[in-house]
Order: sequence, then C-alpha cells, then structure tokens
Amino acid sequence: MLGSTIINQQHHTGLQKLSALAAVAHSTLGPHKNYKFIQDEATGESTLVSSCLRILDNLDLTTCAVGQLVHETVRAHHEVYRTGSGCLLFFAGVWSRAALLCLQQGIPTSHVVAAMTEGLDLCIDVCKQSSVSFDALLVSTQKRVTEATPDSEVSKGKRRVKLSRHFCNTEPESISVLDPRLPDVAHLANGLSHGCNDTMHLVIQASRIQSKDIQSSMFDVTKVTTCMLPGFPEDHAHVSPGCIVLLSADQTSVAHHLKNKPLNIVVIGGDLSHTYRHLGFNRPAGIQYVSNHSNLSDVSKEEEWLGKVLALMSNLEVDLVLVSGLVSKDVIQLCSQHRILIIGKVKVSILKEMAFATGAVLVTYATQLNKHCVGKGIQVSIWREIPSHVGTSLTAVNLYTVGSTQLVTVVITSPLHGKLQTLEDHFWACAYRLHHALKDKAVLPGAGVTELFCIHRLVKNAQAENPRGGTSGSNPYLGIVLHLLTDSFMDYLSAVMANSNGISQVKARTVVNQNLQDVNSVSAEFSQLVLDSDEDVRSSKVFDNLSVKQESWRKALDLVLLVLQTDAEIITGVDESKQGNQAGLMFL
Repeated sequence: MLGSTIINQQHHTGLQKLSALAAVAHSTLGPHKNYKFIQDEATGESTLVSSCLRILDNLDLTTCAVGQLVHETVRAHHEVYRTGSGCLLFFAGVWSRAALLCLQQGIPTSHVVAAMTEGLDLCIDVCKQSSVSFDALLVSTQKRVTEATPDSEVSKGKRRVKLSRHFCNTEPESISVLDPRLPDVAHLANGLSHGCNDTMHLVIQASRIQSKDIQSSMFDVTKVTTCMLPGFPEDHAHVSPGCIVLLSADQTSVAHHLKNKPLNIVVIGGDLSHTYRHLGFNRPAGIQYVSNHSNLSDVSKEEEWLGKVLALMSNLEVDLVLVSGLVSKDVIQLCSQHRILIIGKVKVSILKEMAFATGAVLVTYATQLNKHCVGKGIQVSIWREIPSHVGTSLTAVNLYTVGSTQLVTVVITSPLHGKLQTLEDHFWACAYRLHHALKDKAVLPGAGVTELFCIHRLVKNAQAENPRGGTSGSNPYLGIVLHLLTDSFMDYLSAVMANSNGISQVKARTVVNQNLQDVNSVSAEFSQLVLDSDEDVRSSKVFDNLSVKQESWRKALDLVLLVLQTDAEIITGVDESKQGNQAGLMFL
C-alpha cells in the first residue's frame, strides 16, 4: 500500500504515510461491506477480509513505524469496542491530510494542534446535544410517531465527556435518567444493525435468552461466545443456551463417556503446557544449575511435567478442564486416554462464569490445583454430530451447569471456511453496538445525521473567524483549520454514500451538500440522511453509538497529533535547554 504512494522525504513523511495507509479504510465504511482477498506473494495463500483491522492484520508493517502505531491503535480500539475501527482509521487519514495542508500554508504546529483540538471539542459538543436518551426512544416506541418534543427530550441525553489526549479509553460520565424504563431491545437493536439485519437478529435472540423478556435491557456481552461451524449454509446459524464447543476426534469418545453425568471441573487461565509462564514472569538470567548426581533417567522435563499433572488430576477425580489459552497436543492425547476432557481457547469471562456457577477456583498453572479448586455441577451433552461429508468429522458439545447461568452460544455457519472469520466479526460488531447503547443509555442519530450536524457547527464557527488575524481569539488560523475539518466530514459522508449506492464520490458529495442545506430543519432524533435508494431504508430509524463514535474520533486525532509532533521533532529537532524550541510542539 505504502509502496504505491509517492512520499515527500523532506516534509512530514509520517503524516504522509498515515494518510496513505488509512486509505484501506475506505472500502470498509457503510452498511455494505466490500470483501477483499489479500494474497501473500511469498506463499500464494489468500485471506478473505472485510474490515480495516483484518486488512492491517495481514499486511507486513514491520518496516514502517507509523504502520505499527496505526495497527496497535486500531487493534486496541477493536478489543474494547469491536466496532468503529473503520471510522477511526478513515478520520486519521483525512485529518492527517488536513494537518499537512495547514503546514503547507505556513501555519505553526502549535496552532494546528490547538485548532484541531478545538474542532474536535465542537464535534463532541454536537454529540452531547444531539444524543437521544432512552426516555425519548421509549416515548417514540410507545406512541409510534415519526417525529419527537426534540429540544426537551434531547436535553435529557446530554452528558459531560472528559477529553483525553492519550491512547486510553475514556468512559462518558454517568447521567441520570428520569424514567428507568428502556425501549424495546429489538427496536433498538434493529436501528443499530447497520445493514447486518440477519446478524443482529442473532444478537436479539441471545438477548432474549439471557433476559427471558423482550422488554428487558438485559444483555451481557461478556457471557456470549461463538462457535464457528463450517460446511453448513449461513441461514443455519443458531443461538443456544450454554457453551457450545467443537471437539476433535480424539476428544469425541471422552465426551460420549461423560455425557449427561455430573462432572468435576477445573478452570485454568493461560496455556496448559510445561513451558508456559504467566505475563510478567522473568526467568533469571545467567544462572547455571549444578548437581552432584547425574541424571540417568531418560524422562524429559515435559514428560515429567505431564506425569505430575495427570497424577494430580486423577487424584482429584477431574473430568473436565477448561483452559483460556492453548493446550499442548500431548496433554490432550494423554488426558483423553484417561477420560479427562480438556477444552482450550475458552474466553476468560466464560471461565469466570463457569467457576462462579460450579464453585471452581481459577488457577494459572495446573500444578496449583487442589481439592478446593475443583467445581461441581456441570454436564456435557452432545449438541450435534457433524458428518465427514461436509468436511472433517467433528462433534459439537454443549457445556451447561445445573444452576442458572446466562451463558449463550451463537453458532455461526458458512459453506465457505474463509468467510467464517468475517461473519464472526460482523456478529461481535452488532453485539457490542447493542451492548454500548445499553451502557450509554443513549444513542446518536445515525445514517450521517450526526456528521451533518458536525459540519454545520464547524462551518458556523469557521465563518465567525477571521482567517488572517483580527480575531478576538488566541488562534488566528482557527477558521482555516475548521474549514479543513469540515471537508474531512464531507469526505467521510461521501465515502459512506459511495460505498452504499455505488455512485461516484462527486455525486455523493453533491447529495451531501443538498442535505446540508436543510440541516436546520432536520430532526435531531429520527430524520436520516438517505444513504440508500431503498424505501425501507429511507423510512427506517438508524442509530449510532455515542461512546464508540466519540472514542473513534478521539483516537484518530490522538494518532494524527502524535505523528505530527514526531515529524516536527525529526525535522526541527528538540533542544530542551532552549524554551523557544518547544513553543511549536505539543508533548503528549
């Protein structure tokens, strides 16, 4: 990607590389995801992707410091929010171009930083003012109206948000909601589906299994897991209570032996192998172990460890072992011979729920196990046998506890094995949108409306500024920077519309300008910027996540300003003994 872009080696190469790398986000915006094949030229292997994170995962960024920083930022955001990564990367690209344009016009770095920060503050304020509280959604659901008492209702959704200039997650401060009732989860989820209607239906089913009531707000995403099942059509996707996992042929016979019996369970956080050490463990360096006795035994350290672990589990009468990390094949094979079922790669949140429900104690190493760590009250049932004619013969089992738990498994299916990862990503994006909406107790008007409001605010403030001095403010270049930020939001809406309708960027930008003319009459709650010609979409209510959008913008600007400062230090140098050299720099 970077190799095809001309980089000016003398002026802010970091910003240029950031802008070039962010171009991968363009095709991932909007409700219609474009699939891409990434091929490894060395091996010839290809990967099917439809998100900017998966694209970055499959690019070689080891030789590009900016690329590694971008990848780490996007991955950190994805691990928390599971959505909004494309928005983050896109704005990082357009804002890096805006910063470059400012520098090319001779605007000092300090003024660029201050003006872009102020522009983000204005957009965050727009989000606070246009957010829709659950009170408003509840009234709208009950009365089935297409317009809302916007000013008073929207004001209830206002919140104070602390801005951060660092790569940290900043949660919005809690707000008081006058009415504790919440809108129908299904109604809310459909507005957050963003084109993934079938996938969001699975999320709604999972929520209903957890809550047993469609009007309840209960949805704990940490107690939801996925099981990817190749070989079946996508419409065979299924939601089931409990924890469904796939077993290999060696483990299947053990599962049949243990099925429908009360089992003893232990849970282990980390890898189950003799070489595993917990995070932060440092082996002493430069130490040699000397023994007076030669070791005549041919038993290796791994075999010795295996024997110790097996003896310990046998003495404790362990039937089932759940592990958060990887499990050695030798461990699985040996334990299967002694009818002990071991399952690896289990989410930590699932382990904790299983431990709570059974009384088991989570340990880091198998050698820490004792009788007080063993839990009871869990059973294994054969959920489905997968015949060999659809691929490798597998067995899916369901782990469930005798007591009540909220564990839910979403089984994702596809005849294309390479598409399973993408379908799983879509599911988690939908699940986390609903999760964050319920957590925020408010949503934003979606389908481009919030961005339109941001453009309107930026234009209004830019027009009030004198670009070349004479302003009462401390930044004489604020108007110029705000106009550039306006263009960035225009580029975003145009890209989303072009991806949605397959139209050109020029035509999309024209439509955006037409909608902008009527922004004053646009309802802050339900009117939508039409991004699709389908009448059903046009009349639908689309929502965005408040916290996700704000955090995407924050991280995007953090990324740009960090690269901007680094470029400035490389070009001008920094002498800490001279205060004047620091005037144009911002230290994060």
